[in-house]
Amino acid sequence: MSRPVLRFAPSPNGRLHLGHALSALLNARMARALGGRLLVRIEDIDAARCTPELEAGVLEDLAWLGLDWERPVRRQSEHFSDYRAALDRLAAMGLLRKTFLTRGEIARAVARLEEERGAPWPCDPDGAPLYPGDEAVLSPAEIAAREAQGAPFALRLDMRAALGRCKAPLSWQELQDDEARGAPSRLAADPARWGDVVLARKDTPTSYHLSVVVDDARQGVTHVVRGKDLFEATAVHRLLQVLLGLPEPLYRHHRLILDADGRKLSKSQGDTALAELRARGATPEEIRRRIGLDPDA
Repeated sequence: MSRPVLRFAPSPNGRLHLGHALSALLNARMARALGGRLLVRIEDIDAARCTPELEAGVLEDLAWLGLDWERPVRRQSEHFSDYRAALDRLAAMGLLRKTFLTRGEIARAVARLEEERGAPWPCDPDGAPLYPGDEAVLSPAEIAAREAQGAPFALRLDMRAALGRCKAPLSWQELQDDEARGAPSRLAADPARWGDVVLARKDTPTSYHLSVVVDDARQGVTHVVRGKDLFEATAVHRLLQVLLGLPEPLYRHHRLILDADGRKLSKSQGDTALAELRARGATPEEIRRRIGLDPDA
């Protein structure tokens, strides 16, 4: 029987903070408890923000925390052909929409639609307005002109058509604690709440949603341990797994590390990095205590 496989998958667009430390250490702890394997995957599809220097810093932080993982690491930037193949499969099923509306055009269209409806436009679980369709703004001639001009575009999953291919209600298995004790619960998945999600763009050949399910399948990941901020996204991932015939892992969405204002820590907000804490004299054991783990975890 094959061993369980877990992974920690950071994006090297900044240095790791306490929230990343919690996720990495929980993955390592569960891998040990299950007698499984721990992988590190570098999610570097954002070529503008992800750099080799930041990747080196991420791996340095993980080693300092005491993690040991299998080599080599998988870098998403080296596997764009895998994501292209998945997109081609979805396109062959008639499930992709090539769309041209910019974010500004979507915002203006939504404002107009809200005024016409006299009611708020629906938003996805992250609070962004659902894509209203190019037809809400552009005429068929304008859409054809943008296509002919090679304008920037997004490849979106046609959510209605995709759900029409599912023969049973979607769900996933959620582990009940960070120790993987007890039987998982089966939770209902409602990807329709996300609308026609973006799976790729003209200048970025994949998205987080697509690459994460392809990578997990390629690497044989059996347990996905990640923060609660990605709980709702699991519905989209389960849909893509079903459409692409990929295996279903077990999930655990752990607690988040919050700042004094109750906000999730974020690299983009400049929250204190592990490297800075280390420079101030912090030890790995102190980091564990600070995030609520046993120093020996």
